[in-house]
Amino acid sequence: MSNDMLMDAGMLELFRAEAETHSGALEHGLVDLEAHPGDLARIEPLMRAAHSIKGAARIIGLTGAVGLAHAMEDVLVAAQKEKLAINREIIDLLLKGTDVYQRLAKVPTTEMSGWLVQESGVMQGLQGALGAALTGQPPPAPALPVPVAVPEPAPTALPGPAQASGQPPAELPAAPPPAVQAADIASPESAVPVSTETLNRLLGLAGECLVEARRLPTFLQDLSRVRINQGQSAARFERLLELIGEGGAGDESLALSARIQELEAESRQQLIESMGRLENYAHRLEDLTGRLYNEAVASRMRPLSDGVKGFPRLVRDAAQQLGKTIHLRIEGQATRVDRDILARLEAPLNHLLRNACDHGIESPEARLAASKLADGVIRLEAAHKSGMLMITVSDDGRGIDPEKIRRQIVARNLASEEMAASLGSSELFDFLFLPGFSTAASVTDLSGRGVGLDVVQTMVQEVGGTIQVSSRPGEGTSFQLQLPLTLSVIRALIVEIAGEPYAFSLSKVDRVLKVPVGELQLVENRQYYPFDGANIGLVSARQPLGLGETLPPEGDLPVLVVSARLGRYGVVADRLLGERELVVRPLDARLGKIPDISAAAILEDGTPALIVDVDDLVRSVDRLLAGGRLSKIEGEKRVAPVKTKRILVVDDSITVREVERRLLENRGYEVDLAVDGMDGWNRVRSGRYDLVISDIDMPRLNGIEMVRRIKQTPDLEHLPVMIVSYKDRDEDRLLGLEAGANYYLTKSSFHDESLLDSVVDLIGEP
Repeated sequence: MSNDMLMDAGMLELFRAEAETHSGALEHGLVDLEAHPGDLARIEPLMRAAHSIKGAARIIGLTGAVGLAHAMEDVLVAAQKEKLAINREIIDLLLKGTDVYQRLAKVPTTEMSGWLVQESGVMQGLQGALGAALTGQPPPAPALPVPVAVPEPAPTALPGPAQASGQPPAELPAAPPPAVQAADIASPESAVPVSTETLNRLLGLAGECLVEARRLPTFLQDLSRVRINQGQSAARFERLLELIGEGGAGDESLALSARIQELEAESRQQLIESMGRLENYAHRLEDLTGRLYNEAVASRMRPLSDGVKGFPRLVRDAAQQLGKTIHLRIEGQATRVDRDILARLEAPLNHLLRNACDHGIESPEARLAASKLADGVIRLEAAHKSGMLMITVSDDGRGIDPEKIRRQIVARNLASEEMAASLGSSELFDFLFLPGFSTAASVTDLSGRGVGLDVVQTMVQEVGGTIQVSSRPGEGTSFQLQLPLTLSVIRALIVEIAGEPYAFSLSKVDRVLKVPVGELQLVENRQYYPFDGANIGLVSARQPLGLGETLPPEGDLPVLVVSARLGRYGVVADRLLGERELVVRPLDARLGKIPDISAAAILEDGTPALIVDVDDLVRSVDRLLAGGRLSKIEGEKRVAPVKTKRILVVDDSITVREVERRLLENRGYEVDLAVDGMDGWNRVRSGRYDLVISDIDMPRLNGIEMVRRIKQTPDLEHLPVMIVSYKDRDEDRLLGLEAGANYYLTKSSFHDESLLDSVVDLIGEP
């Protein structure tokens, strides 16, 4: 920065915004140019972007930034005039220059001066390297950036080529131009920054307006009844006048009666006209509020292209690092996505693309040996389908070997050899989403650490979506994410349970059935209904929601068929109220996680309704089923069992849960199961237990944190807790005991009486 110019904060903010826009256009365009080095028309928008950065930097006196942008522009001009051949080395230098401006756009204004001083060596080094490239000399190695305390965005690019591997850089194949060109990105629509909180409030108010507008027909119905009553009163009054006339009423009475008739007719006409005006007003208001509501919803939507700009660069750098030829094709970039979902998609898609580059796509030599093209293809596709957002990441690589997954399952003691051998492809692929599960033979910088797919599944579940994997060995793999279009609005089925309305998201309801009571079947004291070639277990919605006893049914049962990873069940409601489009209202954070409930909404008549968390509900039903405490739909009286001590087993491994359950139940204890720490914490708060046995490493909430929460809750602090873990180091044992655990055992105790002896020591015999 020149000494004779003061750094104006407002101008710097404008420059940072402009640098972010143009550097994004440069990155996107350079990756595209590398795939089409002979298409000189693609250079023009890159020259404009570099020139715009140079001009903006000169205005506010950023000398180093001006020089670097000028050098980049010179190289691009020479390439356009065909005086310089575009190759991977030139693209690398230009991308490194682009990275400087992307970092600069993230630097806080107050730290700009210091950052420029520390980054000046990098800019000068790149400027020299670009100048050397123009003269055909070997470019000097540019200086590395000096680390500074600047908040960085989530990584969207990989390191440069791994020179130590000895693999030569591969040329990227030609590919069709992407749907969004650099010029389009460089010229975005007019926009102003609006906080997410403001948009949420705007959407909430628009939703309230829509609800209030839809209440006007109720007033029209009331007025219609008034008009009917008035007509009936007028008829009776006319009859009364006839009777009075027959009796010989006086002139004054006849005049008064005539005046009353005139007033009544005038009032009736005014009522009819007012009802007409009110009806027209109601229609106009509903249309207006509907359009306001739709615009508020649309304000939260952004094109997918806003969230995938960095992915071509990511795949390009990954291919270069791995010595592979990989081409990313993005389809459906104009697909509108809720901004909250788009923000959450970056990390999952990042992991899927990295996995596809590292594990999915083979080396060029291996692909040629398999009679494939040397260049691999990864597809990222987005579309709206059946009211949902469908995002698919697929590759034409080696696919997933089911036998490798089986071997890993057995090696990690997740299932026995017999059980693993009986699992189908979809069941095997579910294990890929377990924390730490990986079939990679070695750990690399890109993947192989077994953390990526767990991140993907966690994000999908948090927004109420689903994920499916399909793969054919030798042909490729596809991950399909089915997500809601928006987190702010859902299409829901409203049902009545215990006299209150509850909402089930339609994306979570497989079918709605009317089941005759006489067609229910009873197997092992559990009720089923045959559906789609399978027996669907039935449960009254009242029981998992804790809404009192199951009532005897009247007529056919309204059944909602819902499913999650744990199973598929038919949830019996008291009454179906119809479908509604609901504005989702988050619950007060002070309430914490309410079991089986995710949010709330306001119905058209102003009645509040709770939105059911279907995944959590299925877990609750599964626990009731495993504990044999599922009541029948008929609401029959059951003899209360002899009170036995109840133990909650919390472990994310189905094998470990089953072993512990059998050991404890064989001893006579009543056992409930929880599939992870959050599930266990919810269960402890809503149930009565004499002991909790927990693992440590679990998704959503680990065992140590769950123990701390239990011991910090006044009503639960005296509840005994035992940790049973594979970790047998002294520091792990100390960490568990410091959190408040009463016992710490290793899972080797399953093979002797240590576990049962410790349980008896803590709570006594069953």
